Amino acid sequence: MIKNYILDTNVLIHFPGCIHTFEDNHIIIPLVCLEELDNLKKKDGILGYQAREAIREINNVRQYGDIHNGVKLPGGGTLRVELNHMNPVDIPDGVDLNKNDNKILTIALNIKNESKDISTILVTKDLCVAIKAEALNLEVQDYQNDKVDVDQIYKGYKEITLPSTQIDKIYNGGLKLSKKTGLTAYPNEFFCIKSSDHSSHETLAKYDGTKIVPLGYANDKAWGLTPRNREQKMAFELLMDEDLHLVTLSGGAGTGKSILSVAVALQKVIENNVYDKIILVKPVVSAGDPIGFLPGTENAKLKPFMDSFGDSIESLMTERSKKQTAEKNSKLKKNAKRNMEYQEKPAFSAEGFLDQYREAGIIEMKTFAFMRGRTLSNAMVIIDEAQEMTPHLAKLMLTRAGQGAKFVMIGDPSDNQIDNTLVDSKSNGLVYVIEKMKPYEITGHISLEEVERSPLAKIAEECL
Repeated sequence: MIKNYILDTNVLIHFPGCIHTFEDNHIIIPLVCLEELDNLKKKDGILGYQAREAIREINNVRQYGDIHNGVKLPGGGTLRVELNHMNPVDIPDGVDLNKNDNKILTIALNIKNESKDISTILVTKDLCVAIKAEALNLEVQDYQNDKVDVDQIYKGYKEITLPSTQIDKIYNGGLKLSKKTGLTAYPNEFFCIKSSDHSSHETLAKYDGTKIVPLGYANDKAWGLTPRNREQKMAFELLMDEDLHLVTLSGGAGTGKSILSVAVALQKVIENNVYDKIILVKPVVSAGDPIGFLPGTENAKLKPFMDSFGDSIESLMTERSKKQTAEKNSKLKKNAKRNMEYQEKPAFSAEGFLDQYREAGIIEMKTFAFMRGRTLSNAMVIIDEAQEMTPHLAKLMLTRAGQGAKFVMIGDPSDNQIDNTLVDSKSNGLVYVIEKMKPYEITGHISLEEVERSPLAKIAEECL
């Protein structure tokens, strides 16, 4: 049955192409939404970009007909801009009709009252608008097309039990999936295997698309870093595998997403010359109150947002420097311990390290705003805080991939780690990419669970 879908501005910004996803139904955009898009289009960053994209999408359909009376869309349904239905006769006292949100509610309520034979649904991502709409007895929905069930988000691994004979096959040419094993898997999915007949027999293995095989990088290090737990070992396997072009890592604070990604990037670019450069990408979204405009060059402006990468590099380089110092002074090791000669922090600056490699063109730091039109080839691209992206922006980022590039998307998709009002834990770009890309052989995902940053960070993550 055909329905009327009235779109709030935030839905158009969340996914500019949403007008093509409502099948054979009537899509209605209040004129006030176009006014809001017009005001937002000059904004910097994600918000302005999405507003401009939404305007372009609406403009593109004008070629198919009169947008005032209703344009027939190529995929079915119609789209019109609503100019009328602004009479607030059924709006209760106390509602500020000068607010755009309340104007949209007025239009939705009047269209519902006029269209008795057609269901009218307001689509919004604004919780307050949704609450007010329900109070006015309006049917209201969130935008559903790009939502995923976070409770069942793909973890990237399964815990299973197998007899020792089948575990032995994994190490002798691999174990094929069959009706006998009763196992199914996505490409590059991992198995945490316990033996059913030997309680001490446990192993980690990966499905390579045809059979279950042992880990290929279990004994390797990256920039001196060794994975600490089973999820980190699986993530390390994906990061080190040069045949994988996209790796997604999700997990809470302190689970090792950033440091693992940075360590492998440094190893692959600076040590092994597999890729030409490292590109660090992060959204410019602050947690808490903004501090105003920042002075200086692009790199200076980005520094506060990129300090998480600097922290990872400093940790890696400090540990690496300590080991190198210890090796060079192995003959004096006993004396050093007695006299405390080599216990001070090595003279190293993450900022100096980044500046050196930025000047050489080996490390780039960018925000999403500078990605449109670029082709990133022969690079390892680390996209941090990917939960702040909309699905549309995630697509924009991944379509930048050129030949020889590897993309790593990391983030914590829980609601308390999302500062972008356009997305939530079920509709952000990270979980969207995880779910949509899991069937492909050139992608892999791991959800990190165990906090390794410090005992305090672990307690805070679990209890607060």
